[in-house]
Amino acid sequence: MKVAVLGASGRAGSEITKELSARGHTVTAIARKPEAIPSATGVTPVAGDASDAAALADLIKGSDAVISALHFDVPAATILGALKTAGVPRLLVTGGAASLVVAPGVLLFDTPQFPAEWKPIAKGGITFLDDLRQETDIDWTFFSPAALIEEMPRLGRYRTGTDQLVVDANGDSKIGFSDYAIAMVDELENPKHSRARFTAAY
Repeated sequence: MKVAVLGASGRAGSEITKELSARGHTVTAIARKPEAIPSATGVTPVAGDASDAAALADLIKGSDAVISALHFDVPAATILGALKTAGVPRLLVTGGAASLVVAPGVLLFDTPQFPAEWKPIAKGGITFLDDLRQETDIDWTFFSPAALIEEMPRLGRYRTGTDQLVVDANGDSKIGFSDYAIAMVDELENPKHSRARFTAAY
């Protein structure tokens, strides 16, 4: 499969790029600093700025899918517009955990435990998901991580959910970047959440 990865030099983006390469996909790895993109078989690093929809459309044209691992400073409308111009039918998004439900009517974002300094970025993720939910032409998937996503040893396993935070027996919600990447590429190869959000945790 031909896949374009946006934000391919970041922590999530680089792990997703490596996972795609390991499974034999052809990757156009796009970042503002392509020299920071990890070298791997089938991966072509490309300099690009996703905030320019016309330029982005040129970079992703011919792809079967786009995986966005960008922060939410680029609106959903910009990325969706680029996919439509380029004729790319599918978008998978590295989402945020803030919009996950932790109790009836309560988002993780609204809990006292959610760090105040994360709220401006997290709010962008909530808005991005809301905008995607209005989209009917592009086949999109929004992949919220666990509450904590960080560098951890690769375990090769995860549990999934939809709109509710997934926690373990101790009430913790966490996943490593490498296992998040596995779940993302599993969804790419075997779609189960078309025009929907899902989450994953250990």
